[in-house]
Amino acid sequence: MEQKETMLVDVSKGLEEMEGAHRATGISTSGRTGGLADLSVAPDSEVPEKAVRRRRFTAEYKRRILREAEACKEQGRLGALLRREGLYSSNLITWQRQAERGTLEALSPKKRGPKEKKPDPSLRRIAELEKVTQKLEHKLRQAELIIAAQKKIAEIFQMSSEPKDETNS
Repeated sequence: MEQKETMLVDVSKGLEEMEGAHRATGISTSGRTGGLADLSVAPDSEVPEKAVRRRRFTAEYKRRILREAEACKEQGRLGALLRREGLYSSNLITWQRQAERGTLEALSPKKRGPKEKKPDPSLRRIAELEKVTQKLEHKLRQAELIIAAQKKIAEIFQMSSEPKDETNS
């Protein structure tokens, strides 16, 4: 409560007391003395929390406004239309140029930001084939190991059978 009282300035002090000093905002130099009417409070200077979002106009809305603008023949009716809809004349001119080009996409709002990348079907096919190739290479390595092991086993059996043959003869 004491802080609020210090914020309020009493103008009832005489001008002689304020001579040479700076005046606070809101104090008049009239020298008037009074009660509550002489107390001044600083205005609220808060900034709003959220900024206003940008409006987006659909193609149908733009076409409707363009039709209404073409129907405005009397002086002042076009301005009244723009005020009623909260538009600028530059919006109307831009939309007219877009309509003259004849592109429906020009009338529809454009999505902002980076464009979506569509996956290339050939890249998906390549990935599948690489996966299949890796599986087949793995099976090939296993088969080569098995064949190598079979050769060694066969060599061992032949070696062991050869000395027996020499002893029997």
